[in-house]
Amino acid sequence: MSATASMFSQSFFRGTKADLKPGDLIVTGRQSNFIEGKSLSWVYFAGTLDAAIWGAELSAGSGRERIYVVEPTGPIEDDPNLTDKKFPGNPTLSYRSRDPLRVHDQARCNVINETLN
Repeated sequence: MSATASMFSQSFFRGTKADLKPGDLIVTGRQSNFIEGKSLSWVYFAGTLDAAIWGAELSAGSGRERIYVVEPTGPIEDDPNLTDKKFPGNPTLSYRSRDPLRVHDQARCNVINETLN
């Protein structure tokens, strides 16, 4: 799958409790939210707000849950933890990459704010 922008490019989202700014990079090597003591060799993100909201809700930390619009900087692939095991066909549009994600902006809309707050 290509992460190159086109006239009808896919938007990608990342749910987290981290306070990020436009231009920040989300990189591998961070602590897993699901396996204590394990650092991640992938960065995870989604093409749907629902999946990103779920990611924010599950993320570690005590900060406010946030959704960011992100751009992959390299190749991406379906997240096999979801697409092969839980949701065949990738209806959640869940992806992963070994390359950083560039933060474009924090998503802002009433649906997100009502869901996360």
